[in-house]
Amino acid sequence: MEMQEGKDFRWFDVKSVPEGYIMSKELRPNNLDSSFCDSIPIIDLENTSIEAIIKASQEFGFFNVINHGFRETTMTDAMNVLKEFFDMPTIDRSGVIPNSKNWVYINSTDYSENGVYLWRENLKHPCHPLEKCIPLWPNKPSTYQEVIAAYIVEIRKLSLRIFEMICKGLGLDPEYLNDMSEVQILAANFYPPCPDPSLTLGTLPHRDPSLITILNQAGATDLQVMKDDEWITVGAIPNSLVVNIGRQLEIISNGKLKSVEHRVVTNMHEARRTLVTHVNPSPDSIIEPASVLVSESEPPRFKAFRYRDFVASNRAFGDYTNVLQNGAGSES
Repeated sequence: MEMQEGKDFRWFDVKSVPEGYIMSKELRPNNLDSSFCDSIPIIDLENTSIEAIIKASQEFGFFNVINHGFRETTMTDAMNVLKEFFDMPTIDRSGVIPNSKNWVYINSTDYSENGVYLWRENLKHPCHPLEKCIPLWPNKPSTYQEVIAAYIVEIRKLSLRIFEMICKGLGLDPEYLNDMSEVQILAANFYPPCPDPSLTLGTLPHRDPSLITILNQAGATDLQVMKDDEWITVGAIPNSLVVNIGRQLEIISNGKLKSVEHRVVTNMHEARRTLVTHVNPSPDSIIEPASVLVSESEPPRFKAFRYRDFVASNRAFGDYTNVLQNGAGSES
Protein backbone atom coordinates (compact mmCIF):
# COMPACT_ATOMS: atom_id res chain seq x y z
CA MET A 1 0.00 0.00 0.00
CA GLU A 2 1.47 3.30 -1.08
CA MET A 3 0.93 5.82 1.70
CA GLN A 4 0.90 9.57 1.67
CA GLU A 5 3.19 11.30 4.12
CA GLY A 6 1.72 12.66 7.33
CA LYS A 7 1.59 11.75 11.00
CA ASP A 8 -2.20 11.35 11.01
CA PHE A 9 -2.28 8.52 8.48
CA ARG A 10 -5.60 6.75 8.03
CA TRP A 11 -6.47 3.77 5.87
CA PHE A 12 -7.69 5.92 2.95
CA ASP A 13 -4.59 8.16 2.81
CA VAL A 14 -3.22 6.35 -0.23
CA LYS A 15 -2.25 7.26 -3.80
CA SER A 16 -3.69 4.11 -5.36
CA VAL A 17 -6.44 1.68 -4.42
CA PRO A 18 -5.10 -1.23 -2.33
CA GLU A 19 -5.78 -4.68 -3.78
CA GLY A 20 -8.18 -5.62 -0.98
CA TYR A 21 -10.54 -2.80 -2.02
CA ILE A 22 -10.73 -3.59 -5.74
CA MET A 23 -14.14 -4.95 -6.67
CA SER A 24 -14.62 -7.79 -9.14
CA LYS A 25 -15.16 -6.61 -12.69
CA GLU A 26 -18.89 -7.35 -12.65
CA LEU A 27 -19.36 -5.14 -9.56
CA ARG A 28 -17.22 -2.18 -10.61
CA PRO A 29 -19.17 0.97 -11.53
CA ASN A 30 -18.87 1.84 -15.21
CA ASN A 31 -21.04 4.95 -15.49
CA LEU A 32 -19.40 7.38 -13.08
CA ASP A 33 -19.60 10.18 -15.64
CA SER A 34 -23.34 9.84 -16.15
CA SER A 35 -25.47 12.89 -15.47
CA PHE A 36 -27.73 13.07 -12.43
CA CYS A 37 -31.22 11.74 -12.88
CA ASP A 38 -33.77 14.51 -12.74
CA SER A 39 -36.69 12.10 -12.95
CA ILE A 40 -36.56 10.74 -9.39
CA PRO A 41 -39.94 11.98 -8.15
CA ILE A 42 -40.11 14.90 -5.71
CA ILE A 43 -42.80 14.56 -3.07
CA ASP A 44 -43.80 17.88 -1.53
CA LEU A 45 -45.60 16.89 1.66
CA GLU A 46 -47.44 20.20 1.72
CA ASN A 47 -48.83 19.92 -1.80
CA THR A 48 -48.28 16.49 -3.39
CA SER A 49 -51.23 14.14 -3.85
CA ILE A 50 -51.39 10.63 -2.45
CA GLU A 51 -51.50 9.33 -6.02
CA ALA A 52 -48.07 10.87 -6.66
CA ILE A 53 -46.41 9.04 -3.78
CA ILE A 54 -47.95 5.73 -4.88
CA LYS A 55 -46.82 6.27 -8.46
CA ALA A 56 -43.27 7.07 -7.31
CA SER A 57 -43.24 3.94 -5.14
CA GLN A 58 -44.43 1.81 -8.05
CA GLU A 59 -42.19 3.19 -10.79
CA PHE A 60 -38.96 3.98 -8.95
CA GLY A 61 -39.21 2.65 -5.41
CA PHE A 62 -37.47 5.93 -4.50
CA PHE A 63 -38.52 9.54 -4.08
CA ASN A 64 -37.19 12.81 -2.70
CA VAL A 65 -39.21 14.44 0.10
CA ILE A 66 -39.34 18.20 0.57
CA ASN A 67 -41.35 20.33 3.01
CA HIS A 68 -41.05 17.38 5.36
CA GLY A 69 -41.44 19.37 8.56
CA PHE A 70 -37.86 19.07 9.83
CA ARG A 71 -36.23 22.17 11.16
CA GLU A 72 -33.18 22.67 8.96
CA THR A 73 -30.99 22.90 12.06
CA THR A 74 -32.10 19.41 13.13
CA MET A 75 -30.71 18.00 9.88
CA THR A 76 -27.50 20.04 9.84
CA ASP A 77 -26.79 19.42 13.53
CA ALA A 78 -27.07 15.67 12.92
CA MET A 79 -24.64 15.77 10.02
CA ASN A 80 -22.24 18.02 11.92
CA VAL A 81 -22.09 15.67 14.91
CA LEU A 82 -21.44 12.74 12.55
CA LYS A 83 -18.54 14.66 11.01
CA GLU A 84 -17.15 15.16 14.51
CA PHE A 85 -17.55 11.43 15.21
CA PHE A 86 -15.76 10.27 12.07
CA ASP A 87 -13.03 12.89 12.53
CA MET A 88 -12.14 11.64 16.01
CA PRO A 89 -9.05 9.44 16.58
CA THR A 90 -9.75 5.80 15.78
CA ILE A 91 -9.47 4.71 19.41
CA ASP A 92 -12.41 6.96 20.30
CA ARG A 93 -14.55 5.66 17.45
CA SER A 94 -13.87 1.96 17.72
CA GLY A 95 -16.25 -0.37 19.47
CA VAL A 96 -18.47 -3.36 19.03
CA ILE A 97 -19.49 -4.64 22.45
CA PRO A 98 -21.99 -7.48 22.07
CA ASN A 99 -22.08 -8.29 25.79
CA SER A 100 -23.29 -4.79 26.65
CA LYS A 101 -25.54 -4.60 23.58
CA ASN A 102 -23.87 -1.44 22.43
CA TRP A 103 -23.29 0.40 19.16
CA VAL A 104 -21.21 -0.92 16.28
CA TYR A 105 -18.45 1.05 14.60
CA ILE A 106 -16.90 -0.59 11.56
CA ASN A 107 -13.61 0.72 10.22
CA SER A 108 -13.09 -0.12 6.56
CA THR A 109 -10.31 -2.57 7.44
CA ASP A 110 -12.44 -4.35 10.06
CA TYR A 111 -15.08 -5.85 7.79
CA SER A 112 -15.29 -6.98 4.19
CA GLU A 113 -18.14 -8.09 1.96
CA ASN A 114 -17.57 -10.88 -0.55
CA GLY A 115 -13.90 -10.79 0.49
CA VAL A 116 -13.42 -7.17 -0.61
CA TYR A 117 -13.40 -4.10 1.62
CA LEU A 118 -15.93 -1.36 1.03
CA TRP A 119 -14.58 2.19 0.68
CA ARG A 120 -16.32 3.50 3.78
CA GLU A 121 -16.54 3.62 7.53
CA ASN A 122 -19.85 2.81 9.18
CA LEU A 123 -21.61 3.39 12.49
CA LYS A 124 -24.76 1.46 13.42
CA HIS A 125 -26.91 1.35 16.51
CA PRO A 126 -30.49 0.48 17.54
CA CYS A 127 -32.99 3.29 18.12
CA HIS A 128 -36.04 1.56 19.60
CA PRO A 129 -37.23 2.01 22.24
CA LEU A 130 -35.53 5.37 22.04
CA GLU A 131 -35.28 6.16 25.75
CA LYS A 132 -33.54 2.82 26.45
CA CYS A 133 -31.18 3.07 23.50
CA ILE A 134 -29.89 6.63 23.96
CA PRO A 135 -27.59 5.85 26.95
CA LEU A 136 -25.93 3.07 24.92
CA TRP A 137 -25.03 5.27 21.96
CA PRO A 138 -21.56 6.82 21.54
CA ASN A 139 -20.84 9.40 24.23
CA LYS A 140 -18.30 11.18 22.06
CA PRO A 141 -18.79 13.79 20.74
CA SER A 142 -20.49 15.01 23.91
CA THR A 143 -23.57 16.21 21.99
CA TYR A 144 -24.03 13.02 19.97
CA GLN A 145 -26.81 11.45 22.03
CA GLU A 146 -28.86 14.65 22.34
CA VAL A 147 -28.55 15.63 18.68
CA ILE A 148 -29.26 12.20 17.21
CA ALA A 149 -32.19 11.60 19.58
CA ALA A 150 -33.82 14.81 18.34
CA TYR A 151 -33.26 13.65 14.76
CA ILE A 152 -34.83 10.23 15.41
CA VAL A 153 -37.94 11.85 16.92
CA GLU A 154 -38.44 13.81 13.68
CA ILE A 155 -37.82 10.71 11.56
CA ARG A 156 -40.57 8.91 13.45
CA LYS A 157 -43.02 11.74 12.78
CA LEU A 158 -42.09 11.76 9.10
CA SER A 159 -42.38 7.99 8.74
CA LEU A 160 -45.93 8.08 10.13
CA ARG A 161 -46.93 10.79 7.64
CA ILE A 162 -45.51 8.76 4.76
CA PHE A 163 -47.15 5.55 5.96
CA GLU A 164 -50.52 7.27 6.21
CA MET A 165 -50.28 8.49 2.61
CA ILE A 166 -49.16 5.09 1.33
CA CYS A 167 -51.87 3.23 3.23
CA LYS A 168 -54.57 5.54 1.91
CA GLY A 169 -53.21 5.12 -1.62
CA LEU A 170 -53.31 1.33 -1.32
CA GLY A 171 -56.78 1.29 0.18
CA LEU A 172 -55.62 0.22 3.67
CA ASP A 173 -56.60 1.70 7.00
CA PRO A 174 -54.50 4.90 7.37
CA GLU A 175 -52.92 3.52 10.58
CA TYR A 176 -52.31 0.01 9.24
CA LEU A 177 -48.52 0.30 9.54
CA ASN A 178 -48.30 2.46 12.65
CA ASP A 179 -48.26 -0.15 15.39
CA MET A 180 -45.95 -2.55 13.61
CA SER A 181 -43.31 0.03 12.62
CA GLU A 182 -40.27 1.23 14.55
CA VAL A 183 -37.38 3.58 13.71
CA GLN A 184 -35.22 0.63 14.56
CA ILE A 185 -31.71 1.10 13.17
CA LEU A 186 -29.53 4.13 12.43
CA ALA A 187 -26.60 3.72 10.04
CA ALA A 188 -24.15 6.57 9.48
CA ASN A 189 -21.64 6.31 6.65
CA PHE A 190 -18.36 8.06 5.91
CA TYR A 191 -17.07 7.74 2.33
CA PRO A 192 -13.54 9.21 1.99
CA PRO A 193 -12.16 10.45 -1.34
CA CYS A 194 -10.91 7.52 -3.42
CA PRO A 195 -7.90 7.54 -5.78
CA ASP A 196 -9.80 5.52 -8.42
CA PRO A 197 -13.61 5.34 -7.98
CA SER A 198 -13.92 3.02 -11.00
CA LEU A 199 -12.45 0.19 -8.89
CA THR A 200 -14.37 0.57 -5.63
CA LEU A 201 -17.81 0.79 -4.07
CA GLY A 202 -19.05 2.48 -0.93
CA THR A 203 -21.98 0.06 -0.65
CA LEU A 204 -22.71 -3.08 -2.64
CA PRO A 205 -25.96 -3.38 -4.64
CA HIS A 206 -28.75 -4.34 -2.26
CA ARG A 207 -32.41 -3.94 -1.35
CA ASP A 208 -33.25 -2.76 2.15
CA PRO A 209 -34.87 -5.16 4.66
CA SER A 210 -37.06 -2.34 5.98
CA LEU A 211 -40.57 -1.02 5.50
CA ILE A 212 -39.05 2.24 4.33
CA THR A 213 -35.58 3.74 4.61
CA ILE A 214 -35.03 7.49 5.03
CA LEU A 215 -31.71 8.91 3.83
CA ASN A 216 -30.13 12.26 4.60
CA GLN A 217 -27.64 12.75 1.75
CA ALA A 218 -26.46 16.16 2.98
CA GLY A 219 -25.52 17.14 -0.58
CA ALA A 220 -23.91 13.82 -1.52
CA THR A 221 -24.49 12.59 -5.07
CA ASP A 222 -23.05 9.08 -4.91
CA LEU A 223 -26.30 7.13 -4.55
CA GLN A 224 -27.25 5.10 -7.61
CA VAL A 225 -30.56 3.32 -8.20
CA MET A 226 -31.32 0.52 -10.66
CA LYS A 227 -33.93 1.66 -13.18
CA ASP A 228 -34.75 -0.23 -16.40
CA ASP A 229 -31.59 -2.35 -16.00
CA GLU A 230 -29.34 0.71 -15.73
CA TRP A 231 -27.72 2.49 -12.79
CA ILE A 232 -28.88 6.08 -12.48
CA THR A 233 -27.35 8.64 -10.14
CA VAL A 234 -29.69 10.38 -7.70
CA GLY A 235 -29.04 14.10 -7.52
CA ALA A 236 -29.16 15.97 -4.20
CA ILE A 237 -31.90 18.51 -3.53
CA PRO A 238 -31.12 21.00 -0.74
CA ASN A 239 -32.83 20.23 2.58
CA SER A 240 -34.51 17.13 1.17
CA LEU A 241 -34.63 13.53 2.34
CA VAL A 242 -34.59 10.45 0.12
CA VAL A 243 -37.12 7.71 0.88
CA ASN A 244 -37.03 4.23 -0.57
CA ILE A 245 -39.44 1.33 -0.33
CA GLY A 246 -38.06 -1.63 1.60
CA ARG A 247 -38.66 -5.31 0.97
CA GLN A 248 -41.23 -5.64 3.77
CA LEU A 249 -43.50 -2.95 2.35
CA GLU A 250 -43.23 -4.52 -1.10
CA ILE A 251 -44.54 -7.74 0.45
CA ILE A 252 -47.33 -6.05 2.43
CA SER A 253 -48.45 -4.28 -0.76
CA ASN A 254 -48.47 -7.69 -2.54
CA GLY A 255 -45.95 -6.37 -5.03
CA LYS A 256 -47.84 -3.19 -5.89
CA LEU A 257 -44.95 -1.11 -4.53
CA LYS A 258 -41.38 -1.79 -5.61
CA SER A 259 -38.21 -2.30 -3.59
CA VAL A 260 -35.28 -1.75 -5.94
CA GLU A 261 -31.55 -2.35 -5.89
CA HIS A 262 -29.29 0.57 -5.06
CA ARG A 263 -25.61 1.14 -4.33
CA VAL A 264 -23.15 3.87 -3.40
CA VAL A 265 -20.21 4.78 -5.61
CA THR A 266 -17.14 6.76 -4.54
CA ASN A 267 -15.50 9.93 -5.81
CA MET A 268 -11.99 11.38 -5.99
CA HIS A 269 -12.54 14.87 -4.69
CA GLU A 270 -14.42 15.06 -1.41
CA ALA A 271 -15.54 13.06 1.60
CA ARG A 272 -19.23 12.19 1.88
CA ARG A 273 -21.26 11.54 5.01
CA THR A 274 -24.80 10.20 4.96
CA LEU A 275 -27.32 9.31 7.64
CA VAL A 276 -29.66 6.37 7.06
CA THR A 277 -32.60 5.39 9.25
CA HIS A 278 -34.32 2.06 8.75
CA VAL A 279 -38.00 2.06 9.69
CA ASN A 280 -38.58 -1.64 10.23
CA PRO A 281 -41.40 -3.86 11.40
CA SER A 282 -41.26 -4.76 15.09
CA PRO A 283 -39.48 -8.13 15.51
CA ASP A 284 -42.62 -10.20 16.18
CA SER A 285 -44.67 -8.69 13.35
CA ILE A 286 -46.11 -11.14 10.83
CA ILE A 287 -45.24 -9.91 7.35
CA GLU A 288 -47.63 -10.92 4.60
CA PRO A 289 -49.71 -9.29 1.87
CA ALA A 290 -52.48 -7.17 3.37
CA SER A 291 -55.72 -9.14 3.16
CA VAL A 292 -57.61 -6.33 1.39
CA LEU A 293 -55.04 -6.45 -1.41
CA VAL A 294 -55.54 -10.17 -2.01
CA SER A 295 -58.34 -11.64 -4.09
CA GLU A 296 -59.04 -14.46 -6.51
CA SER A 297 -57.72 -12.31 -9.33
CA GLU A 298 -54.82 -11.02 -7.18
CA PRO A 299 -53.57 -14.02 -5.19
CA PRO A 300 -50.85 -13.52 -2.56
CA ARG A 301 -47.41 -13.31 -4.16
CA PHE A 302 -45.52 -13.89 -0.90
CA LYS A 303 -45.77 -16.33 2.01
CA ALA A 304 -46.24 -15.05 5.56
CA PHE A 305 -43.26 -14.96 7.94
CA ARG A 306 -42.20 -13.40 11.23
CA TYR A 307 -39.90 -10.41 10.74
CA ARG A 308 -37.52 -11.64 13.43
CA ASP A 309 -37.04 -14.87 11.47
CA PHE A 310 -36.46 -12.96 8.24
CA VAL A 311 -33.73 -10.87 9.87
CA ALA A 312 -32.00 -13.91 11.35
CA SER A 313 -32.13 -16.08 8.23
CA ASN A 314 -31.01 -13.29 5.90
CA ARG A 315 -28.47 -11.73 8.28
CA ALA A 316 -30.17 -8.48 7.39
CA PHE A 317 -27.64 -6.33 9.25
CA GLY A 318 -24.50 -8.23 8.31
CA ASP A 319 -22.16 -9.86 10.82
CA TYR A 320 -23.60 -7.71 13.61
CA THR A 321 -27.25 -8.66 13.07
CA ASN A 322 -27.60 -10.23 16.52
CA VAL A 323 -26.05 -7.22 18.27
CA LEU A 324 -28.36 -4.77 16.54
CA GLN A 325 -31.59 -6.79 16.44
CA ASN A 326 -31.33 -8.27 19.94
CA GLY A 327 -29.76 -5.39 21.77
CA ALA A 328 -31.44 -2.54 23.61
CA GLY A 329 -33.63 -2.02 20.57
CA SER A 330 -35.50 -5.27 21.18
CA GLU A 331 -38.28 -5.53 23.69
CA SER A 332 -38.27 -9.32 23.63
